[in-house]
Amino acid sequence: MTSKTTTRAERLLRFAANSTHAARLAAIKTFLAEEHAEQLQHHRSGDSGLRVASMRATTIDTVLGSLFEFAMNSWRSTRGAPPSAVSLIALGGYGRSELCPLSDVDVMFLYPAKADHGRLKDFEEHLTREILYLLWDASLKVGHSSRTTSEAFDEARSDMQTKTALLEARLVTGTTALFETFQTAYRNFSMKEDPKGYISQRLADQEARRAKFGGSVFMQEPNIKNGVGGLRDFQNALWMARVKLGVTRMEELEILRILFTDERRDFETAYDFLLRVRNELHFSTKHSTDLLNLESQPRVARELGYTQSDMIERVEAFMQDYYRHARLIFRVSKLIEERLALSLTNDGTGSISLREVIRARRADRLKRVDGFIIRGRDISAEDEGIFAHDPNRLIRLFRHCQQLGCKMEFALTRLVADSRDLIDDTVRNSPDANLSFLAILNEAGHVHPTLASMHELGVLGRFVPEFEALNCLVQHEFFHRYTADVHTLSAIGELDRIISGDRPETEKYRDELHEIDGYTLLYLILLLHDIGKGVSVQGHADIGVQLAAPILERLQVPEKDRETVNFVIKHHLAMVRFWQKHDIEDPRSIAQFAALTGDIDKLRYLWVHTYCDARGTSTDLWNGYKDQLHTALFRRTADFLRSDTSIEDRIAARKSTLQAEVLRTIPPQVTQEDVAVHFSLLPDRYFIQTGVDEIRTHLAMINALLTNIVGADSGESLQPVIEWHDDVNQGFTVVHLATWDRLGLFFRLSGAFSVAGLNILNARAFSRSDHIVIDTFHVMEPGYGIVQSPEVKQTFARTVHAALVENANLLPDIQKQAGRIRLSRAASEERKLHSQLPPHVEIYRDDEMGRIVFELECRDRMGLLYRVARAVFESEFDINFARINTERGTALGTFFLSNAESAHSPEADRIHSLNTAIHSLISEPEDG
Repeated sequence: MTSKTTTRAERLLRFAANSTHAARLAAIKTFLAEEHAEQLQHHRSGDSGLRVASMRATTIDTVLGSLFEFAMNSWRSTRGAPPSAVSLIALGGYGRSELCPLSDVDVMFLYPAKADHGRLKDFEEHLTREILYLLWDASLKVGHSSRTTSEAFDEARSDMQTKTALLEARLVTGTTALFETFQTAYRNFSMKEDPKGYISQRLADQEARRAKFGGSVFMQEPNIKNGVGGLRDFQNALWMARVKLGVTRMEELEILRILFTDERRDFETAYDFLLRVRNELHFSTKHSTDLLNLESQPRVARELGYTQSDMIERVEAFMQDYYRHARLIFRVSKLIEERLALSLTNDGTGSISLREVIRARRADRLKRVDGFIIRGRDISAEDEGIFAHDPNRLIRLFRHCQQLGCKMEFALTRLVADSRDLIDDTVRNSPDANLSFLAILNEAGHVHPTLASMHELGVLGRFVPEFEALNCLVQHEFFHRYTADVHTLSAIGELDRIISGDRPETEKYRDELHEIDGYTLLYLILLLHDIGKGVSVQGHADIGVQLAAPILERLQVPEKDRETVNFVIKHHLAMVRFWQKHDIEDPRSIAQFAALTGDIDKLRYLWVHTYCDARGTSTDLWNGYKDQLHTALFRRTADFLRSDTSIEDRIAARKSTLQAEVLRTIPPQVTQEDVAVHFSLLPDRYFIQTGVDEIRTHLAMINALLTNIVGADSGESLQPVIEWHDDVNQGFTVVHLATWDRLGLFFRLSGAFSVAGLNILNARAFSRSDHIVIDTFHVMEPGYGIVQSPEVKQTFARTVHAALVENANLLPDIQKQAGRIRLSRAASEERKLHSQLPPHVEIYRDDEMGRIVFELECRDRMGLLYRVARAVFESEFDINFARINTERGTALGTFFLSNAESAHSPEADRIHSLNTAIHSLISEPEDG
């Protein structure tokens, strides 16, 4: 306890016998506030994470001690001696004296084994009222329990979390003898009561927790406490060592030679760093959180002393330090688990003892390969000079492990890490080492684990120094979940899964790969595709081609394969961008993409690479809709490359075929003449983008529209005919509308979808020469996919009527809808953090395709499409095609525009005006 804390406690927490609840609460709040301010000062002046967390625990100790003393005195003054001895015990992080500023406070009232809760009821209620109520009223999060010593043991036997919490029990105040007796008994109990079972559960819990929080140290938004390499990994290692060996401090693992001195020191340093980050996160966000999200990273970095003037550079420096420390915690915690022989037996009954390991090794037949000793599946070095004698072995070793299914023993992993500096230009240019590396990349379906091991031990970055620049590199992009190095390895893991056939949906990718001789070249392409990011994210594809040249030379990759590698690296973003921004049903678009690829094998490489790259970015951002677009572009481009037919002939043939198929089954009330008129009044692009069933639907809708005119007044004749169709396979609803053309039709319709609370995925608009318009929208109901609510459809129909017939302004209703849709805290934070990244607006004329293209990438908001479409209308353009996608709070849109018939001013002036208007509206405040 600091002298200042003692002085404050004397001033504020010495309660008189007649002190009221309100007076004590006010004093406690003042004490906590002053202590919080002092802890913040210590933290901001650079004090260690453990020191500040310990100060916070001492603060709570002081409050509890004062309240406990008052409660006991008030009981004695009114009822005499307490009915039982009682110890107030701190548990969990509080028990370790590691309490971050806003962490929960876990306590237990401990009573003797023979205490009767029935007789203690009044006493327990008194302690709760005089202690816990005040803590809760002071806004502390307090978890509590009341147990006798025997109940505590029973609970520990049945619940792992309780057993773990009691390992770190610490006396705060109360009966010392009771606690000491319990502590001694519990220490013996924890080591004898099914330690193997406890360790088995802890290992399973470790695995489940790591998977739940992303499965990687290098998450873009890591969880400091529960993520891989987080505080919990450190704590779990100590808990298991405590049950196995009875140790209470990391220093004891060094004494027992479980850890080397530098490992123990670095382990504790990394833990203190993460604890300091967590303290800052609590101080700066003012609520208890463990998620280090993108929004909080700049502020946390600045307050922790990262002084780079550029925000991005500041965050990158901070997060690289974070990842290095977290990676070390993860690595050392795994070493502790294995060095303690905590691996489960095959039947899952417990851990393997040292004696069992020795017996198993004796039974194994000893093998010697290339200076290594292989026993069963374990591989070790014959002597510590093995790599000094031949540094190329540092590469061959990983090939041996991959090929033979071996796992390095601990001493060998340390020797590798200590020897990696032997990898110099001589090794990098060695034909033997490069042949081994290529062999690793050619082991189809089993490449990721080997490269991940090379990366973890620092070998990959030494052998391919161009890759080392990606190490812990934060990616400030909308969708990346991982650092650049881990993203690359994750993409390689996706290729492993394609080849090994883990998922049925990837069979089509595997089949196309097998059409290529030497398809394992794709592993090398994936490894190199993002190396340019180590220099600059901007233009990284072109930079990557330059950086790849010496690597391909060292590896002696044949010239033809180098051309393929360079092509995919240079264009690895092209395929996603193309199907996001082009109408892939238009043969002219397919011809454009085919001209880019030029070769069907390059197309195959690019198609599979794009899938792996996207999945390696974030698996939850790839869905069936995207896969359908991605595959459609591939199939259509492949067909184009195989065919000699001209675009004009293809379009004419398709139109003729469609008309013949429609005439086979004409909708009721539709005549052959209606079909002929329909085909004569629409542009070619309609027949390129529309199927037979849709054309029949449109014919029936147009017939209904024309029929409705009879007997309707002039206003009601503007009401469109609406058809809803659910596409269950792709998870969206198709909405067809047929109506008369009028000014601002598209933005009014998009506004009606917003009022109904629907998201638009894409839209197409076609105008017949007789001024009948056919609009098709693909929409989703947030959280449900296809539109299931009849009320939503009714709201849409009502709103369309108001917008088209009554010329209503929909913006007020859109704002009301935005107010009703309350985003979760996480979603709200995500919107804010993405707003830090600059929006992208580009409007230009595509002379080759004969249209104006408008591309938009910005923070999403309710009614965004309505506002954008209205700006397009006010700039005297028509929207012919729109593809809109909303992910992680970001809106991505591509629109094809044409000049409105009413346009008077020059096109270039109106493009400039539209550009200004869009920048203005996306920079408005949320409620603007």
